[in-house]
Amino acid sequence: MGRVAVLMAEGYEEGETLTIVDLLRRGGLECHTFSFNEEFVRGMHDMYVKADKLFNDEIKNYDMLVLPGGRPGGQNLLENQDVISLVQYFNEHHQYIAAMCSGTVVLEKANVIKGKKVTGYTGYQDKLVSGDFVNEVAVFDQNIVTSQGPATPYPYPFAFKILEVFGKDVTEMKERLMYNFAGGR
Repeated sequence: MGRVAVLMAEGYEEGETLTIVDLLRRGGLECHTFSFNEEFVRGMHDMYVKADKLFNDEIKNYDMLVLPGGRPGGQNLLENQDVISLVQYFNEHHQYIAAMCSGTVVLEKANVIKGKKVTGYTGYQDKLVSGDFVNEVAVFDQNIVTSQGPATPYPYPFAFKILEVFGKDVTEMKERLMYNFAGGR
């Protein structure tokens, strides 16, 4: 069973963050949200959500670190030196790192994507210059999972890619969710 830590900085994109946590938990992964300084974190659309835990060294024992985007959530992650150091720690210890939308720029600043295939939000090929930028919805290369933008958790490719990294078969989950979207019960 994999353990996933999802960071929640003020201005996080609620849809990206909460949908990912929901799907990873449904998929059988142990997933916790971590915030900085305050238990309740204000999202991009003024939703306050209580994080499971406050940021601490325990996070280094997780198998994957997830960096959602948001405005200014992605920028707040980018400007937090503890986050940059943590991303570098995960990379040096061959742990998984996942980022989407504006969270992907943290990977560039932390110098962990050189020579790796990555994707990001529209126009981010100019921001993720040390990686090999590809125009795909979700990409996995070595220990890095990246995804484009806020719509990608809804058709679930980012969350499904993470589950697959941990060896989970998402076929049944995809069918069940798509059946529900189509009006079935």
